[in-house]
Amino acid sequence: MTFSKILVANRGEIATRILRSLKENGIRAVAIYSEADKDSQPVQIADEAYLIGPPPASKSYLNAKKIVELAKQIKAEAIHPGYGFWRKTANLPLFVKNWESPLSAQHPKI
Repeated sequence: MTFSKILVANRGEIATRILRSLKENGIRAVAIYSEADKDSQPVQIADEAYLIGPPPASKSYLNAKKIVELAKQIKAEAIHPGYGFWRKTANLPLFVKNWESPLSAQHPKI
C-alpha cells in the first residue's frame, strides 16, 4: 500500500525528520501544531499545517480524539505518531482502531 497523505502527530526535530522523509518520498506531509509552535520548523516545511490546540501537550499533541478527527477531515490516510508523546498515553491506538482508513482496513488488529 502506498500513501499519498500522512499526518505527523508530533513536534520539534522528530516531526521535522518525519516530514522531510515523507516529502522526499512523494507523500504529502501534514503537521499539527500548538499555539506555541506556530512558527516552528515542522510548520514551515509541511505541505499542510493545522492548529491543534493551546500549548499544554495534553490539550494539543496528546488530544487523540482531536487528532483523529482532523485526520478524517483532511482525508489523511495515516497518522505517524513520531516518538515520545504517544508512549505517555494509549489513547491514539484506541481512536485509530475505530477510524475507517486504508490503514485500518488493511491492518484490522491496529
